[in-house]
Order: sequence, then structure tokens, then C-alpha cells
Amino acid sequence: MKTLLLADPVRYPRMTTAELRNSFLLENLYQPGSIQLAYVDLDRAVVGFAVPEASPLHLPTDDALKAAYFTERRELGALNIGGAGSILVDGQRYDLAHLDCLYIGKGNREVQFVSEDKSRPAAFYLLSYPAHTAFPTTLVKEAEANPTELGATETSNKRTIYKYIHLQGARSCQLVMGVTHLAAGSIWNTMPPHTHMRRSEVYMYFHLAEGARVFHFMGPGEETRHLVMKDREIVVSPGWSIHAGAGTSAYSFCWGMGGENQDYADMDPVPVESLL
Repeated sequence: MKTLLLADPVRYPRMTTAELRNSFLLENLYQPGSIQLAYVDLDRAVVGFAVPEASPLHLPTDDALKAAYFTERRELGALNIGGAGSILVDGQRYDLAHLDCLYIGKGNREVQFVSEDKSRPAAFYLLSYPAHTAFPTTLVKEAEANPTELGATETSNKRTIYKYIHLQGARSCQLVMGVTHLAAGSIWNTMPPHTHMRRSEVYMYFHLAEGARVFHFMGPGEETRHLVMKDREIVVSPGWSIHAGAGTSAYSFCWGMGGENQDYADMDPVPVESLL
């Protein structure tokens, strides 16, 4: 498990492109046939992928967690962005189709990932935060994720938001998790942008073609920068930073949050005209 140490807003304005990428971007965690994880010092998040092929994959713990098993003091969200698969949680099997999500609560000793067809393997995007309360493991199918239409074609940000783990959905200790899909012809996400100091946010971009890219904008509204991201890469956004993006074509992204509260609407708007 690699460790990602984020820069603060004082160091941030002086950073080179390479330094920004090393501090906020997680690359190459999608590796077929394995589980790849990264520990983020901000809010003690763990992010990564489990991509089982012919053999099941068992979720390991790591010395960085100082725990007997992964969810001893953690909760976990697993979003399937690949083919059909299953997750076994202490022997209980949960079947996940493409874009289904499983919340796994604190205290489950054994977590195992399986693909139904190794030629089209499941691909489980994983996001975990510390948990102090045990909530039941809950499967949320895509159709149950409260789809909401936002934006417009005229502003190039027509999109559908799916909420999986939140106060009115699968309950958790602090994890909030969902997916946004951009409509064909739309490119902008989270614009106008916002910040929320009460929680950090993690974006994983997917459904991007081989040569497509997303320009992810970050930083305080008066000091913005961008990161160029490709399919299945992950960016971590601290509370002082906006998190918005524009793609070379339509795309999807999984957004996940952890921190002080779970109120989806708790945000501090940053007007477009104030951006620099």
C-alpha cells in the first residue's frame, strides 16, 4: 500500500506540474488480477481497485492500518465499473452488475472479490474511511441510487447523478459515495465549483476512451491549477480546493467524501466570475 501525503495551501502555489501530480493524483492503481491500494493522510482515506480475473481476491490488511483485518476500524464502499462479479463478506455473497455498489460496514473480517467471467472481469473501485460505528453491509443497485438530472445541453453540463451511500440511502459512519454521468455532448462537471472544509473528496474518472482526457481543476478559487487525467485515475481534493473538470468527450466519475458530516448539500459556492 503506497502512501499519499497531500500538500497544504501554502506550498501549493509554488508547486510544479510534477509536484502537483505526485501530491494529489493516484495513477496505475487499476491492475487486472490484483488489489492495489493507497493510503491518503487526509482524513485517513484508503482508495484503490480490486480486479479479480480467474481467481478470487482477498482484501488484505496492511502495516499502515495497524489492524488485524481491513475493516476492523474502517468502512468500505465498492463500486463495480467492470463486468458482473460478486463480493463475499464474511461468507455472505452479494452479486454486483455494472455500476452496482456495496457498502461494507466496520467489523467484517473476510472480504473477497470474484468475477463472473474472467474474459470480462469485474472491476471494483474501493473507497474507505475510518468508522466508529458499525452499519450493516448494504447492496445498492444502480436503479435504486436515486438518479437526479442536472445541468443543460446549452451549458455543456447535462448530467445524471446517482447517490449510493448517503443519509437517505445506504447508511454509513462517514462515507458518502455516488456517481455522475455526463450526457453525450456535455463535458463540464461540478461547474460552478464549490469547496467544503468539513470533508475531503475523492474523484475517480472512468468511461473515458483510450485517447480521451479530463482536465481536472483544483486549488482555491483565486489560485486554480489543473491536472490532466486519463481513464480510471484518482484525484484527492482537500477541503480548501475546488474540484471540477472538463473532458475532451463525455465521461463518468465516482465521487466519494469523508470527514465531519454527511450532508450532500453542505458546500461553499465559488462563483465562476471569481475564478482566477
